[in-house]
Amino acid sequence: MTLPQPLLKLEQVSRRRSGRPAVQGLDLALGRGQVLGLLGINGAGKSTTLAMIAGALAPDSGRVLLDGQELAEQPALARRLVGWLPERAPLWQELTVGEHLDAHGRLRGLKGAALKQAHARIVERLELAPLERRLAGVLSQGQRQRLGLACALVHQPSLLVLDEPGNALDPVQLAALRALIREQAAAGTAVILSTHVLAEVTAVCDRVAILHEGTLRHDDVLAEHDHAALERRFFAIATTKAAA
Repeated sequence: MTLPQPLLKLEQVSRRRSGRPAVQGLDLALGRGQVLGLLGINGAGKSTTLAMIAGALAPDSGRVLLDGQELAEQPALARRLVGWLPERAPLWQELTVGEHLDAHGRLRGLKGAALKQAHARIVERLELAPLERRLAGVLSQGQRQRLGLACALVHQPSLLVLDEPGNALDPVQLAALRALIREQAAAGTAVILSTHVLAEVTAVCDRVAILHEGTLRHDDVLAEHDHAALERRFFAIATTKAAA
């Protein structure tokens, strides 16, 4: 029986930042519809890993494959297949919410009727209609996060990459974010959720990977969403040195 090709595959990916190794020899694969929780303390290499997956950084060595194609050789793949929400949503202060959605749609190849439909769909799904004409520069932090998420989703990506998406969200908004992640996975979208909040991982993820000092120390299914077991494993890894 032939196993399905993973949507995302990292093969021995390494990257140095400021002269120091940020990620070392990372192997990782993710299939369609899977939700991977990426954990690690500050400086573990999570944001660097996500930036390479999203095509914003190139690895110094190794390969990032999207849908079987090497991202370094097909950089337009990231714009077409990936929706990325960095820890701080990159917004233009002088543009309105609606203008952001149109701009991000165009950057990903949408135009005409397809762009209008995508715009209307994401505005309805994330309840952004009251904010459409508001400038990004006057949005609250929680509203900025919602807009950043909308921009990442406007083109219906195959892979959704989220770096601390729960920042500044209230409990109701966090519940809505969880529902959205489950909805995306059910529709076949692969999701990577990087967060410091273990409860967010156990609530929505079916796999968890733990980075420590730039190396992958754990990658396994999240059995029965066991928060206590994950907490013990994370603490054990975070308080030890990476293998030499």
